[in-house]
Amino acid sequence: MHKTRTESEAFARSVRERVSEAPSCDLLIFPPFFSVSVVAETLAGTGVGVGAQDLYFEASGAFTGEVSAQMVADAGAGWVLVGHSERRHVLGEGNEIVARKLNAALDARLSPILCVGERIEEREADAATDVVREQLEVALAGLTADDMERTVIAYEPVWAIGTGKTATPEDAEEMHGFIRQWLCGAAGSDVAERMRVQYGGSVKPDNAAGLLARTEIDGALIGGASLEADSFLAIAAAAPAL
Repeated sequence: MHKTRTESEAFARSVRERVSEAPSCDLLIFPPFFSVSVVAETLAGTGVGVGAQDLYFEASGAFTGEVSAQMVADAGAGWVLVGHSERRHVLGEGNEIVARKLNAALDARLSPILCVGERIEEREADAATDVVREQLEVALAGLTADDMERTVIAYEPVWAIGTGKTATPEDAEEMHGFIRQWLCGAAGSDVAERMRVQYGGSVKPDNAAGLLARTEIDGALIGGASLEADSFLAIAAAAPAL
């Protein structure tokens, strides 16, 4: 919940002017919903994708304050976040709600980024992989190979979001390896290898290169460090060439 419509447009203009600073990676921006259309218009033709931060699983109806997948697409977004840690742990969305949102996104031909991750008490109880496994099992149940390939997984250790703590590159890669292994079992190795698994948890310009250099980490879901074009593009520039 950052940036007015005017501020979002200014941010998008800055990225548009400087996108050549990060030529080796794909870039996506997820503004607040009321700014999606102006950001999409500003970035048209640049190759920078635009997504919404959330959606509701019904196509229409008396769901005051919610936004449907069709509305997201009509605003100019091709992507949507599903199951972000703040939706799960601040706003109380369970795995079943996340699954319904994921399916609604896919039905509308949006590309979802499914966020998974454990809280500090779950990690300290050695339950991190159990938590992530259940989140994956419920959200991805019954998907076709095509749907799986259109879905990006973002591992967010909740304890490393907004706390200044960051999983070490080794910690992050270990969980990413577990996720990839699970995907292999669920969809086959060919599909699993084509899927992207990103890391999100206090990624900043000074730690991005170490994280993104890891074989199992395919990208970053960036929070606070994405609010300014300088730091956002510095992280993008740290990504290995595609």
